[in-house]
Amino acid sequence: MDSFDPVVLARIQFAANMTFHILFPTISIAMGWVLLFFKTRFTATGQQHWMDAYQFWVKVFALTFALGVVSGITMSFQFGTNWPGFMNTVGNVAGPLLAYEVLTAFFLEATMLGIMLFGRGRVSERVHTTATFLVAFGTTMSAFWILALNSWMHTPTGFVMIDGKAHVTSWLEVIFNPSFPYRLTHMLIASGLTVAFLLAGLSAYRWLKGDKGKAVQASLRTGLFVAAALIPLQIVVGDQHGLNTLHHQPAKIAAMEGIWETQKGAPAVLFAMPDKATQTNKFEVAIPKLASLYLTHDWNGEIKGIKDFGDQHPPVAPVFWAFRIMVGVGLLMLAVSWLGSWQVRKDALQPWLARVLVAMTFAGWVALIAGWYVTEIGRQPWLVQGVLTAAQAASKVPASNIAFTLVMYLSLYAVLLTSYVSVLFYLARKASVPAPVLPEVAHA
Repeated sequence: MDSFDPVVLARIQFAANMTFHILFPTISIAMGWVLLFFKTRFTATGQQHWMDAYQFWVKVFALTFALGVVSGITMSFQFGTNWPGFMNTVGNVAGPLLAYEVLTAFFLEATMLGIMLFGRGRVSERVHTTATFLVAFGTTMSAFWILALNSWMHTPTGFVMIDGKAHVTSWLEVIFNPSFPYRLTHMLIASGLTVAFLLAGLSAYRWLKGDKGKAVQASLRTGLFVAAALIPLQIVVGDQHGLNTLHHQPAKIAAMEGIWETQKGAPAVLFAMPDKATQTNKFEVAIPKLASLYLTHDWNGEIKGIKDFGDQHPPVAPVFWAFRIMVGVGLLMLAVSWLGSWQVRKDALQPWLARVLVAMTFAGWVALIAGWYVTEIGRQPWLVQGVLTAAQAASKVPASNIAFTLVMYLSLYAVLLTSYVSVLFYLARKASVPAPVLPEVAHA
């Protein structure tokens, strides 16, 4: 086992931990705002089905939040066990940002969550609604700080290196680094889309089980309408994010597009098998000049090829395919959400489309993970772009130790993820079973 590269194994382990962890904050971020919407609709209209929807989805939120917290703990361990060079080099930047996330976001979420889950009937409706708002706000602030750090790792600014360590010269430049606005917006919309399809999928499941009550209809409509509105916005934001990446991380763009040679009028490669050995694409299907058009907004715009970066470029095939999975799933989500929105507006949801929605309950996760892989694998070999490589930050832990803990993590995560999905559908089935009608008791 020690013949394996320990740096590669450490990267795989961190990716496994991050992949599992990110699934849950992605849901809790947007779900908090959905709960606030349901609660305010109930307060404004007095209609019970809005509160019924709230009561069902708050259970989903609580379960998701708990798994997000637990899985997040292992992330901090990784810095010390597998990547000590990260904190040794840029701890003056990363440490405070992580502390801000705990102090301004996590503490707020954890405090208000108790009131949100158990306070209704014990506090006023206004206080309960305020607690729901603060939980939603806290989850978003958590994303703000984590993405500020992650974006800084991609486009580091506001610091100087002294004796091999990063020292902050401007916290505003650190936080609001060049890629942060695009990455934060892209991630928040991705969270909204993930929750939108979760709402639509579980609601469609309940609908197919015969529960066509107002609470199910409200959740289904909310999910479809939110998805239909957010996907076009995500396409625009994604385009702007791509232009920002082209400026700051051109090697990532070259890998995403499968462009090996620097060229003007670069084609958009729809399908290919990138070959690392020959540095070419096999079985390429491409549209001439289209990549230059959407990347530079010029038919003849120049795009740098992978070969221009020597060995300072990411592995091409994983980035290339992850990008296409993200885009493909996104386009499928666009088509399904628009068709679903049209049908529910006419109160004519077709059973076949309901089954498609159930199958796409976690489509947001697929697109999100694919996009995250594009972002993170596309940064390699850098851990902090231009400052610190993954190899420089890695620990000296033997490959066999890393492999053992990796297998343990993967086994545990497989069980937890299966259990999580099973519980969500169990809750949906249980909510769809009508309460038994008790017989009246005869009085003498």
